[in-house]
Amino acid sequence: MPRDLPGQLPLFADADAVDPAPIDAATRQLAAKLPAVVRLGTSSWSFPGWTGLVYAPRGGRPATERELARHGLAAYAAHPLLRTVSLDRTFYAPLSAAEFARYAAQVPDDFRFVVKAPASVTDPVIRRAGSGEPSRENPLFLDAAAATAAFVRPALEGLGVKAGPLVFQFPPLGRRLLADVPRLVARIAAFAAALPRGPLVACEVRDPELATPVLAESLRDAGAVPCLAAHARMPPVAEQAAAYGLDRALSDAPIVVRWNLHAGRDYEGAKALFFPFDRLVEEDVPTRTALAGLAARAAAAGRESFITINNKAEGSAPRSVVALAARIAGTA
Repeated sequence: MPRDLPGQLPLFADADAVDPAPIDAATRQLAAKLPAVVRLGTSSWSFPGWTGLVYAPRGGRPATERELARHGLAAYAAHPLLRTVSLDRTFYAPLSAAEFARYAAQVPDDFRFVVKAPASVTDPVIRRAGSGEPSRENPLFLDAAAATAAFVRPALEGLGVKAGPLVFQFPPLGRRLLADVPRLVARIAAFAAALPRGPLVACEVRDPELATPVLAESLRDAGAVPCLAAHARMPPVAEQAAAYGLDRALSDAPIVVRWNLHAGRDYEGAKALFFPFDRLVEEDVPTRTALAGLAARAAAAGRESFITINNKAEGSAPRSVVALAARIAGTA
């Protein structure tokens, strides 16, 4: 399974904090125009190519990936448009409450984390290290008790009020499970219903067959919401939003979006083309327009939106955030 981030390393005492880049008046004015219920951010934060956009140089050079992973979060959260971040390292291994608390201590009170659940409860198979190929069935797949113990409780204890959506991303689930979509949807909904109530639980699927009104209704009954996946495997986000009923006037569901990958690209190809992630290389105007409209209409109804963007979406996630913010604010 491809990784969608460079390693986010465990945090230690932040003795060598990275300074934020200077923010121009236009960006501050744009941030002031955004509704407070709209939270934009990126997937991870440890990218040296963001020097000058998010981070100031260190001693005349960009901070390294390792330095940013350890010490860059506070500078990231100082950017007025970056009010959330997708904490993706949790997909590969659980974190303790203390580790979550170290992250929470570095951001303002109004910052929220979008946190990915471990693949150990969302992947139906256990995969071989290195190749990512399936090795055997996963006995913890859709085990709500395991998810609660290893992920939900530590995240809520450590992040406190700074916990935003807890995202359960399901990879392509395979022909055997997809042979009975109604049963699979029922299993996912039952899993969500068995998780602790209180946090915003969002389920992201990577099989187009699952992006249906039935999934949305089942999740709603379970106290959860669908997470829109802007990804090459999935239909356009406007189609997903329509299927999930997220754009209906009477919908009260928060909007959770992970803008992951440009259509027609795979992760490795996008990484090679877009590196070092300091500029927009392939703008995706249809996705940007759809997300801006969705967020603006949700804000008008008082509904929250959490939209995190990967560098592999357009080339530079911070620049995508600025462009999306401008579209939402009606200035583009």
